[in-house]
Amino acid sequence: MKMHAKTQPRKTGTITVLVGLFLASGLIRIAEVAPAFAEEMLPEAAPETMDMASVEPASDMPKLLKAIQEREAQIAEREAYIDRRMQTLAVAEQRIREQMEALTDAEEKLAATLSLADNATEEDVARLTEVYQRMKPVEAAGIFETMDIQFAAGFFSRMRPEASAAIMANLPADLAYSISVVMAGRNANAPRE
Repeated sequence: MKMHAKTQPRKTGTITVLVGLFLASGLIRIAEVAPAFAEEMLPEAAPETMDMASVEPASDMPKLLKAIQEREAQIAEREAYIDRRMQTLAVAEQRIREQMEALTDAEEKLAATLSLADNATEEDVARLTEVYQRMKPVEAAGIFETMDIQFAAGFFSRMRPEASAAIMANLPADLAYSISVVMAGRNANAPRE
């Protein structure tokens, strides 16, 4: 009895496989025949549907094509405008760069010229101070009497104390006092810390 139970499930499984293969074969044949069958059944309906579908888009097609061409022309015009604008900006940027370089060069030259002038002025004042110090105090005092007080105080500030004392001793007392006040006042507002 046990043998009989084992053989029966095998037969059922084989039959199921065979039925499945027959069904698959039938479906394949139906799929091959279905398009031909559909053409035979609807020969008159298909052309009408095709005409309706092709007529509507065909009438809208020129309008759509014209709209696309107009939009394309607008975009091309806008791109050309942007290109011209970019070229103008590039030229302007180049000019600005050139002007900035020229300005920088001019500033450097001016700074060099001012530095030269400052150095020359400083050298001239130093030479004059040395000349006044080497002069006889009486002669130098005669020159300082004719100078502006501020100007004279500048020279006295640069001189060695002995030379300036000798020249001041030969100046009128009120002028010597005024020059001393100016010299003292120059440093009165200087920070002490």
